Amino acid sequence: MSIVEEQIARAPGDFDVRAWRARVLEWSGRLFEAEKEYLQILQVANKDPDNWLGLGTVYLREGKTQEALRALDTAVGLDPKRADLRMAHGRALAAAGNRKDAQLEFRRALRLDPANQEVRVAQKSILGEPKNELRVGQEDNAFNFLYPNYDELVSLQTQWNRHWNTTFIGNFFQWGPAHAGKFEASIGGQLPKWGGLTIGGAAGHDSGVLPKNEAFFELDHGWKTSKTGFARGLEVTYGPHWYWYRTARVLALEGTGLLYLPRDWTFSIGVTEAQSHFAGLGTQWRPSEIVRLGFPILQGEEKQIFGNIFFGTGTEDFASIDQIGSFASQTFGAGLKFAITVRQDISPYASYQKRSQGKTDTNFGLSYGIRF
Repeated sequence: MSIVEEQIARAPGDFDVRAWRARVLEWSGRLFEAEKEYLQILQVANKDPDNWLGLGTVYLREGKTQEALRALDTAVGLDPKRADLRMAHGRALAAAGNRKDAQLEFRRALRLDPANQEVRVAQKSILGEPKNELRVGQEDNAFNFLYPNYDELVSLQTQWNRHWNTTFIGNFFQWGPAHAGKFEASIGGQLPKWGGLTIGGAAGHDSGVLPKNEAFFELDHGWKTSKTGFARGLEVTYGPHWYWYRTARVLALEGTGLLYLPRDWTFSIGVTEAQSHFAGLGTQWRPSEIVRLGFPILQGEEKQIFGNIFFGTGTEDFASIDQIGSFASQTFGAGLKFAITVRQDISPYASYQKRSQGKTDTNFGLSYGIRF
């Protein structure tokens, strides 16, 4: 303060030095004096957003929320492309109880300065990280050789802490006269230096069309490769999945490589080698592959839409009896993920599968997810 006072004595008309005096007063807890100093400065230098930012910050510390909002509104209006002004405005909105607009300002600040960790901390402090995701969905399969199939899904995923999560899934099927259902549960954890490990299984009322029991585990590991290059990161998952039917057994060895690209694009390749064992028919190994390209369609301040297209060959998922056997197939599909809010999304998708012997399967699905 003594240095600032000395400079003011030398140049009393230097409002940059006067602004530093106001900042030092605020840092010292002398809020009334800081407010008075800023108001005097703004009588002359009212086109500098830093002065309005300083006054708004003092008002917030004094508990004068509406006055802070007015000051920070003016600051943002003078320079809408500054992340620090957006962040301060978001904090004032949050203090006023307007969490929705506060989150909107924090997202604007992150678009202007994606590496700003202070904004991310402020954003999380408003709503907190959701621990649960509840998802419900409906999927319909129309065959040209069989009655249609219908599948309803409900799932709950909980992130208990940074290391552990659980997932519970219920599926309910209507396959012509057959009604079936299964329950799946899994637990996942983060292993230092190794990545993620998930272990789970499923059981239920199979009605002859589903596996009676399932078991699986999956290893997941990712690497950051570059912040500015073409490949930003790589994630690899691998694991076996066992299916036990009434008349067959299947072991699927599944691996996927996911490449993170600039501007939120992704590209993945999945390979499955499945061993099917039918009573009296011996053992067969069948490969299948799928490639998927994900891309943003709309990235607005409140609404976001992501799309994906995929192509697969032999893309049996082994979750139902019609997906195992010796047929060959090609599958074309696409999907969308429409983020209604930060915590809600709707995801429609569709695919068309051409099988050998002139058989086809047209698939439509829709799911809704909410995080809390």
